[in-house]
Amino acid sequence: MIEIAFRSITKRFPSHIVANDRVSFEVEKGTVHALLGENGAGKSTLMNILYGLLQPDEGEIFLRGKPQKISSPKEAIALGIGMVHQHFRLINTHTVCENVILGLRSVPFFFPAKKAQLEVRALSEKYGLRVDPKTRIWQLSAGEKQKVEILKALYRKVEILILDEPTAVLTPQEVEELFRTLKVMKKEGKTCIFITHKLNEVMAIADRVTVMRQGKVVNTLSPSSTSPEELARMMVDKPVLSVTPKKNVSSRVVLELQDVWAIGDKDLPALLDVTLTVRAGEIVGVAGVAGNGQRELAEVIVGLRKVKRGRIFLEGTDITALSPREIAALGVAYVPEERNIGLIGEMSIAENLLLREYAEPPFSQGFWVNWNKAEAYSERLISHYQIHPPLMEMPVRLLSGGNRQRVILARELERKPKLVIAANPTAGLDVQGVEAIHELLVKAQEDGAGVLLISGDLDELLKLSNRIVVFFRGEVVGNLEKERWTEEDRRNIGLMMGGVRV
Repeated sequence: MIEIAFRSITKRFPSHIVANDRVSFEVEKGTVHALLGENGAGKSTLMNILYGLLQPDEGEIFLRGKPQKISSPKEAIALGIGMVHQHFRLINTHTVCENVILGLRSVPFFFPAKKAQLEVRALSEKYGLRVDPKTRIWQLSAGEKQKVEILKALYRKVEILILDEPTAVLTPQEVEELFRTLKVMKKEGKTCIFITHKLNEVMAIADRVTVMRQGKVVNTLSPSSTSPEELARMMVDKPVLSVTPKKNVSSRVVLELQDVWAIGDKDLPALLDVTLTVRAGEIVGVAGVAGNGQRELAEVIVGLRKVKRGRIFLEGTDITALSPREIAALGVAYVPEERNIGLIGEMSIAENLLLREYAEPPFSQGFWVNWNKAEAYSERLISHYQIHPPLMEMPVRLLSGGNRQRVILARELERKPKLVIAANPTAGLDVQGVEAIHELLVKAQEDGAGVLLISGDLDELLKLSNRIVVFFRGEVVGNLEKERWTEEDRRNIGLMMGGVRV
């Protein structure tokens, strides 16, 4: 039975951008339908149309055989359609439970929290999305916030669930839990449209896959009839090259943490006696299930979180008590876990590229910015780092996820840092975007920078890291250095991420 049918959907934006160009395909009921494509291929635009956030310029959507004009998310939810967005839409000061039930008329007026907390807890247990209903959103890791977004949709008893890059900030174990959730939903007759750039996920969970490129549908087929390599070729219309990190590492220590302790947002120890080093020209991967101290590790290094005990050194200089600005000035680049933290959405691409440099020569002229030099600098970075569209006056919030990440990396890496702290830098990016970011990190490594790569993607860590440290409950439980990683290493790292000493 056909649950959804897209018929010649076309959506145009200003500046002659055609996001969807006569898109047509069908989604069967009770299936997981993957939607593949590069950043900017039109996948999220199409799903925003299905969810009522945007209106098509041409074409129709048929839902269970009937044409539907979906004018708002409220109408979409009434039709049984839910959407989990790539960028979180949560209220940070509210609890998990409050975010889940927000806007629902079915919630009782008196003592709504108690009933809702029980329901949310039961739902999270059923689907393996365990998170405390009483915890406030600002206290959660990115992976935990993603779980809340999924719970919001499931709480509304949706029949069609749109997942826009749901695994971007999940660890391998959490991805497996999500896939179990989707299998339960399939048995219940629910339908899922799964936007992802991870080809192995398509092969593992999808019943059908539609590939989009430049706003058009390239093909719709069964994963069993194709291969990851062929899917990648369809997405980018050319072979995807893979970068290789250098293996020879200097003995010079760039970053050293000595017995570092830090308190987390829940007022509990988040880092416990952490000791680690990063050498010049070395990529050190940090593995761990979300919420085990990785975010706090990055924040104490760049000065965004206070160190309770211990010392942090950058090339022998004690930076433990320095401010973020002072640490950045010493040569530390930071790519945060959430892109929106690293950018100011309403400001232009050019202004975001200048956030580190605007007060320094040659851009600073007293109280003023020399915009001639600033614009020339921005144009060079936009071209060199291949930021699209190459319009420096465009607000950065209008860029795709991959291009927002390129803006951050351009700003941080152009300063030729001594140390790069990169937290989930490729989350939500397509195959070509991932390789582009990997290439930039390897280039920083080749230029002599130490790189601390915090990632929930174990494949990424195994591909790029000279050494991998494993975190569990704020402690380093493993420190492995290999020239070539094996499947046994993968298994052992997975066990350590779960708290098993190997």
